[in-house]
Amino acid sequence: MKLYVNVNAKRDGNGTVEMPFRRINDAAKIAQPGDEVLVAPGIYREYVNPVHGGTADARITYRSTEPLGAVITGAEQVKSWENYDGNVWVCRISNSIFGGYNPYTTFVYGDWYFAKADKHTGCVYLNDRALYETTSLEDCMKGEVYECSWVPEESVYKWYAVQDKEKDETVIYANFQGQNPNAENVEINVRRECFMPSKTGVGYITVSGFNINKAATTWAPPAAFQDGMIGPHWSKGWIIEDCDISNSKCAGISVGKYLDPDNEHYFTNKYVKSPTQMERDAVCRGQYHGWLKENIGGHIIRRNNIHHCEQGGIIGRMGGVFSIIEDNHIHHINNMMEQGGAEIAGIKMHAAIDVIMRRNHIHHCTMGIWCDWEAQGTRITQNLLHDNQRPEFAKILKGGMMSQDIFVEVGHGPTLIDNNILLSDVSLRFATEGVAMVHNLICGALTCVGEGTGPRYTPYHIPHRTEVMGFMTILHGDDRFYNNIFVQKWPSEDVIIPHDSDDGADFENRAAGTWMFDEYPTYAEWISQFDFSKPVDMKKLEPAHAGHLPVWTEGNVYLCGARACKNEVNGLTDAEADVRIELVEKDGAYYLDTNLYDFLEGFTDRMINTEVLGQAFEPEQKFESPDGTPIQFDADYFGTHRGIRVIPGPFASAEDSGKAL
Repeated sequence: MKLYVNVNAKRDGNGTVEMPFRRINDAAKIAQPGDEVLVAPGIYREYVNPVHGGTADARITYRSTEPLGAVITGAEQVKSWENYDGNVWVCRISNSIFGGYNPYTTFVYGDWYFAKADKHTGCVYLNDRALYETTSLEDCMKGEVYECSWVPEESVYKWYAVQDKEKDETVIYANFQGQNPNAENVEINVRRECFMPSKTGVGYITVSGFNINKAATTWAPPAAFQDGMIGPHWSKGWIIEDCDISNSKCAGISVGKYLDPDNEHYFTNKYVKSPTQMERDAVCRGQYHGWLKENIGGHIIRRNNIHHCEQGGIIGRMGGVFSIIEDNHIHHINNMMEQGGAEIAGIKMHAAIDVIMRRNHIHHCTMGIWCDWEAQGTRITQNLLHDNQRPEFAKILKGGMMSQDIFVEVGHGPTLIDNNILLSDVSLRFATEGVAMVHNLICGALTCVGEGTGPRYTPYHIPHRTEVMGFMTILHGDDRFYNNIFVQKWPSEDVIIPHDSDDGADFENRAAGTWMFDEYPTYAEWISQFDFSKPVDMKKLEPAHAGHLPVWTEGNVYLCGARACKNEVNGLTDAEADVRIELVEKDGAYYLDTNLYDFLEGFTDRMINTEVLGQAFEPEQKFESPDGTPIQFDADYFGTHRGIRVIPGPFASAEDSGKAL
């Protein structure tokens, strides 16, 4: 059955084409498996709470009849501004409009939040751009540049809110820098979410072609309930496609965790367990609450434009397993720098088991992709990542995170990173083990190698399942580098990172290559510790069981000073090569301007496949597809076939490097 919705209809109807509903949520209350909800263009200021899910064979589909014409927003327009003083205007909002959740009394805060907790989930928007919150009316009136912002020219637009308890009103002051807010489009956050079931288990829903924006989402750490402007809320089989998703206070799309009252912001509320212990608890409690392949995950998130969200574009813990995230444009995430903590990235996934992230374009984010804990069976392939780095003019936010294209943290693998173009000054933060990097163009450093994990016992799982197989701390190593191109595009000097506590600083390497694995054993050296010809003395093997795991490096190219690991096999190094790699935008497309292939001198290496890569040590799982079939790396960044002649890097031939990316 088709249900019709048109916010501009003359009056409420019954969902027929002749008498459409005026609210999407009216259709969401009655839609059944196999139904299609067709939504006409217009602005829908409502929270859509689907009551029923579809089935694998009969999905429920919500579709904007005009691509991006139907707008679902968590904001309300305000036209009652009065001039307060100069550029500052004031409005008064009755708190009854917020129901049981007032974004102007709710702070962005919780577990793993490191910045000062002085920002609310509410926000003011001027012509679809968020204003910066101040902590005093005086600062709002000054309208000064915020030094941590990546967009300083926008940071002079300010807002400040207080509560009038006698009148039960929220009073909002805003500095519009000379513009008349009553003549512009000024909106404020009102609703917490835009399109998300209030209960779990509402699966097999497709959301297609909507503009979804401006919601007062909350901080979404991994052991807490994770809301987003849109998300499946702990269910199975959603498709979110062809949408424009922007201006979430925290997460744009959530494929994350359900609400577990016994483990909700546990550290923030109780303190008595370590943060990593509550994360382990969350994994085990999740299995009690139905975290199985048959019940959870298997979502598809594709062809969306996700931007200007302040925690993350896509966020998820456990609920995103077995999903595909493909062909999305994710950009300008956390650029306001009003938030700081360990859950910020274009894509931030915990337990991305058998998740495929492919053909995404990710740029101008604090971090591009962050796979935290249990990146087992995760494949990151054919993505373009660039400009995921703090601008030189921006001051470091206390509690903020460092920037890089990809961060893989405290996992045991197998994590596969292949055929990507990584152009930021840090390509990969490497606080993990069990990673294979194959056929990438890597212009930044591999940093944090062997560091940043501590005694963090992390789960690993039965291959291609969620059931926990065991726990182990990170030994480091068990990594593979085949047929990559490393270029020292950025300055190679270490970067000084001041501590948030002002008691010193850390130093991070920016020298490209695999040189930081010099002290890791080869497989032959590692396996020689275990003498299979005689009875084993368990005590004597303790050092071997606690030492670094082996590392494989073969067929890689190192240019412009990028340095090879001393155990590199069949590699090519040209320190004097004057390589040019620039990303050029033309007519909406991106191209590489490079002379890179002039320096390869006919260099080739062997074809890489699952058999060559072997298996990750702890889970004893091969670097293979989610269905268990082997991978032959005979397709490049574009999907072009690699033949007999295999060259390093993401392109099957030098000519392909000139194509639109």
